[in-house]
Amino acid sequence: MAVIDFGGVKETVVTRKEFPIAKARKVLKNETIAVLGYGVQGPAQSLNMKDNNLNVIVGQSKKYKKDWDRARNDGWVPGETLFDLEEAAERGTIVQMLVSDAAQKAIWPDVKKRLNEGDALYFSHGFSIVYRDQTKIIPPENVDVILVAPKGSGTSVRRNFLSGSGINSSFAVHQDFTQRAEERCMAVGIGVGSAYLFPTTFEHEVFSDLTGERGVLMGALAGIMEAQYQVLRKKGHSPSEAFNETVEELTESLIRLVSENGMDWMYANCSATAQRGALDWKPKFKKAVLPLFEDLYERVKDGTETRRVLTVCGKPDYQERLTKELAEIGNSEMWLAGKATRDLRPKDKAKKITKATKGVAGRKSN
Repeated sequence: MAVIDFGGVKETVVTRKEFPIAKARKVLKNETIAVLGYGVQGPAQSLNMKDNNLNVIVGQSKKYKKDWDRARNDGWVPGETLFDLEEAAERGTIVQMLVSDAAQKAIWPDVKKRLNEGDALYFSHGFSIVYRDQTKIIPPENVDVILVAPKGSGTSVRRNFLSGSGINSSFAVHQDFTQRAEERCMAVGIGVGSAYLFPTTFEHEVFSDLTGERGVLMGALAGIMEAQYQVLRKKGHSPSEAFNETVEELTESLIRLVSENGMDWMYANCSATAQRGALDWKPKFKKAVLPLFEDLYERVKDGTETRRVLTVCGKPDYQERLTKELAEIGNSEMWLAGKATRDLRPKDKAKKITKATKGVAGRKSN
């Protein structure tokens, strides 16, 4: 492992230099990796492992025709590399639980009885294990329980793999029956396309992940965008102006500078007016939202947020409800303005993005 200084705190990480794909293939040469679920993370992780010449099969319920057809279109062959969930679990020696968290609870009884001594049960989210009092997912003692959690959507996992850059992932071992759990975990982590792996625990992964996606990564980001857009429109600004000043400049310019060189560098390369305003208002926003993040973290830690996920997402009509909620966002003036703005971007760029992400779906974890 390499020792890296993260802002004065030293951490050990696993890079592709210390653990090259050739080593991963050697570790996994006798393994059959069964990816259960072809919705969000499943396509990216399975295709990346397939391209890395690992022995991979996919398990997907036929009743979800869209996902089954997508798997077939991506080259998985029914009866050879594509099976129903139960048969894939039976054939796998490393069983990846990549269906949604609510679905993991539902399929667990069928998966559990198909695990053999020495198999590895793999997750990309600590949810089911950490909140086992709610999910009832308690692995048998004679299997390894491991985690690799890519820090990005399925789209990003696949896109970054195809570009050669990879994506950062955390990894953890919850149960080491074979005394090979960590090695298996790191090998699969490199196999799914990680640029580097950093150690965590199942608890830390799920607490940080649920806080992050409800906060800065998705919930808070969307909320503050809507708030600023609403104020600008109320004050007489056009939809195009309001959207560009709220979203387009962030996603197409500023956030890229942050990614490349850091927030301080981005500030240093903006106008003096922008610098001064950002430095003055940053602490005001921090003070306003800090109590929300404290409350959010405690709700994640005590299981309040997961109870809501399992209750709501487990209802038979959830997909209908979700479709309605997403349509409300997509059909709002702000995101219709966004669509019009994206349509004005150079078409060659859009084609490159579409090609890179073909066959891969959205948000991380499940």
